[in-house]
Amino acid sequence: MAADDPIVAGMAGRYATALFELASETGTLDAVSRDLDSFERLLDGSPDLLRLVRSPAFTAEEQTRAVTAVLAKAKIGGTAANFLRLVAHNRRLFGVRDMIRDFRELLARHRGEVTATVTVAEPLADAHKAEIKKALDAVTGKNVKIEVQVDPAIIGGLVVKVGSRMVDGSLRTKLNAIKHAMKEVG
Repeated sequence: MAADDPIVAGMAGRYATALFELASETGTLDAVSRDLDSFERLLDGSPDLLRLVRSPAFTAEEQTRAVTAVLAKAKIGGTAANFLRLVAHNRRLFGVRDMIRDFRELLARHRGEVTATVTVAEPLADAHKAEIKKALDAVTGKNVKIEVQVDPAIIGGLVVKVGSRMVDGSLRTKLNAIKHAMKEVG
């Protein structure tokens, strides 16, 4: 049951679930996902929009009017636009990022996808990403979406996290293990 699902808990989860169910019923999951991605990019690129979303100083009417104008300019329509206007009208715009995140999780689960976070010391070539994806697909038995993070501090190798499982094959970890082993010897 959806109510027992941890990603649909709380206010953001309830809104995300409602949007997911509506988009699923109307066959607009892909369009809604694209529109939410576009809106999130707008949030990332505009400090003013981010302030509007986060600030309790704006009234519901001001937020709804502003969001409506932004959506029109960005050519975001349909179910996603109606959803974002409703969120603004209900004074819940401050939680829109969490709602988008939860919607993505519901969509990924619906598609049988899991997300793996792969941390590397330097950016990966497409061929290496494909090899890692293929290996993770085989290990998990699911379609794995890879999110790559670059962290030069790991020196080399990679750290892979899928759900609550993590495999640390970084050079930093291996060097630390050798360092501790050397301390025990001498």
